[in-house]
Amino acid sequence: MSNEYISLKQKELSRLNFNLRYISMHKYEGDWQSQPHTHHFTELFYVTDGKGVFHIEDNLIPVKANDLVIINPHIEHTEKTKTLEPMEYIVFGVDGLAFSFQSKQEGARCNFGYYSYASSHNHVVDFAQIMLTEFQDKQPGFDILCMSILQVLLVYLAREQQLSIISDSTFRISKECALAKRYIDANYAQNITLDTLAEITHINKYYLAHTFTSCIGKSPISYLTETRLRASMELLINTNLSIAQIASCTGFSSQSYFSQIFKKEIGKTPQQYRKNNEKNAEH
Repeated sequence: MSNEYISLKQKELSRLNFNLRYISMHKYEGDWQSQPHTHHFTELFYVTDGKGVFHIEDNLIPVKANDLVIINPHIEHTEKTKTLEPMEYIVFGVDGLAFSFQSKQEGARCNFGYYSYASSHNHVVDFAQIMLTEFQDKQPGFDILCMSILQVLLVYLAREQQLSIISDSTFRISKECALAKRYIDANYAQNITLDTLAEITHINKYYLAHTFTSCIGKSPISYLTETRLRASMELLINTNLSIAQIASCTGFSSQSYFSQIFKKEIGKTPQQYRKNNEKNAEH
C-alpha cells in the first residue's frame, strides 16, 4: 500500500499530528434537541440504523443506514432524526485532521462529504465497533489501539472515496471564513463592509476576501447581497410590507438600489416577483 495511491497532500498519513478525541454511539429516544453548532475538530458520522437529515451550512443531506457523513472543522451543522424511523449512528471526533472534498462548483471548497455503503458488513462499522468497545472498557493500551485502527480506517476511506487527507493547520483559515459567514447570516440587515468582517475575524481584509471566495465560492460582499436578496424574497411573499420597508429591513441602502439589484439578480422587479407569487398562491 503506497501513500501515492491514497492521494495524501504534502505529508504521509503517519506524520500527520491527529488525535482521536472521542467515539460514541447516539440513538434517538425522544430527547433529541440538536441545534446548529460547530467544532474545532473533524467529525465522522456512520449511520447504523434509521433515517434522518443532516443540516450542513446551507445543505440538507438525507441519510439512512450505512451512510457516512464527514464534516470538516468549524463547519456549522446539526442532525435531525425521522421520528418513525429513529436514527442511530456512531460518531468519531478527530483533532488535527481535515479532508479535501471534491466540490461541484469550480473554484469552491466543499466542507463535507457524504457516502453511501451498500451493506453494513464493511470495515467502517467493524472498526468503529472495535474502537467503541475499547473506548468504553479503557483497558491498558486502548488509546494506542484506537489510534492505530483509526489510521487504518482513514487509509480505507481515502482509497475508496478518492479523498485527500490534510493537516488541520492547512484548513484553519476556514474558521475565519465560517465566522464571517455566520456574522453575515445573523446581521445582514446591518451596515456590513469588508472592513467590518476583517475586524471581526482579525485577519487582513484582502486575505479574508480571497480565502472567503475560496471557501464559500463567492466574495463576502456577493454573499452578503445574496443573503439580503433571499430575505427580501421571503418578505415579498409572506408579508404586506412596502418595497421601501423591505429594502430597509434587509440592509439595502435605498429602495432604488434594492430594486436595481433585485432586477439584475432575480430577473424581475420586486413588484413583479410579489405579483407572480400571489398568482401562484391563488392557483
